[in-house]
Amino acid sequence: MDRKSFIRKTSVGILIGIPAVSLIGCSGSDDGGGSNGPNPNPNPTPSGNCLENGTNASISSNHGHTLTVSKEDVDAAVEKTYDLSEASTDQHIHQVTISAAQFNTLKSNNQITVTSTSQAQHNHNVIVSCA
Repeated sequence: MDRKSFIRKTSVGILIGIPAVSLIGCSGSDDGGGSNGPNPNPNPTPSGNCLENGTNASISSNHGHTLTVSKEDVDAAVEKTYDLSEASTDQHIHQVTISAAQFNTLKSNNQITVTSTSQAQHNHNVIVSCA
């Protein structure tokens, strides 16, 4: 094989090989599987400590709402309805209700998801996690 053929074949091999290796490397599942199967805990790494620090809230399609759930409310674990703060755009308020069972989930330092009431023709999904 002459030098020109060697370079051409090597270049073609590299151009085909690198994408193939990348595709093979990305085709695996990231479900925590393996010999033990998937991890049944939906939040295997606690995000914080609700009983010490209270919570954080992530609000979908947010346009100025906030939610604060205190550590005292988490500790009491009694169903409670909260107002999301007024939106910055058109001054409306949504509400979310956190059940006693959901408070117990927060006590275990796992996050919960609640859906707000509908106002101004929309609602929000709210993820409450430990601070």
